[in-house]
Amino acid sequence: MSLPQTPSGGARLRRGALAVTAVAFSVLALGACSAGENAQTLGVRPDNAEVSVDAIKIQNAVVITQPQSDTDGPATFSATIFNEDSEPQTIDAVTLPGVNGTVKLSPAQGTGPVTVPALGSIIVGGKGNASAVLENGRELTKNIGGVQDVVVRFSETGDVKLQAFVHPAAGYYQGFGPSVLPKPPVQTPPAEPSKSPGAPEGEHGSEPSDGSSEPAEGEAGASGEPGNGESGDPGTPSDASSASNEGDAEH
Repeated sequence: MSLPQTPSGGARLRRGALAVTAVAFSVLALGACSAGENAQTLGVRPDNAEVSVDAIKIQNAVVITQPQSDTDGPATFSATIFNEDSEPQTIDAVTLPGVNGTVKLSPAQGTGPVTVPALGSIIVGGKGNASAVLENGRELTKNIGGVQDVVVRFSETGDVKLQAFVHPAAGYYQGFGPSVLPKPPVQTPPAEPSKSPGAPEGEHGSEPSDGSSEPAEGEAGASGEPGNGESGDPGTPSDASSASNEGDAEH
């Protein structure tokens, strides 16, 4: 009886190579499936616009309008801006192509240009931050839910272009939107007809409606008429005068 033969070294190597190949194939297959499952996740971008040019990076860029369409009032541009350079840069202008009006830039405190510090960042929009305000943003309210072209010009990097979503100043964006919101018009009551100056008709001191101006009884009249309320001619003596004259005649 012969003993079982031990597999040669070449056979063992062949079987090992086949096993390694099978494992490698399984790993590649799993990797492919993993890439396929996460392909959309890896491609997801933030809801708000972001862009990088040289040392400048802009994130969470939005245009915020009045809360209702076709409403007068300002609109704002809001974003977080990073400067990865060792030197500060200023924001020289923000423009909205296709929209009439100029965006006014203001620093968070004081006056002067809006500066992005070296190796730092700033927030544009919101209380206590720098601001970029378009005085008349009525035109932008028609584009709520859409995108708006924006160009931010920096002192060193130059123009940085992006497309920002247009949101109304409501909910989360209310604190970053225009600081002046429209108020409902005040209803004023109709003005009452004005009255002519003087005492109302029928009160004491008013003249008769027929135009006569006769003095009231007992009041002083025209020149030559008695003013003491007694009637008669001016030359008619009174009873006391008559009595005095009769006494003189008796004497």
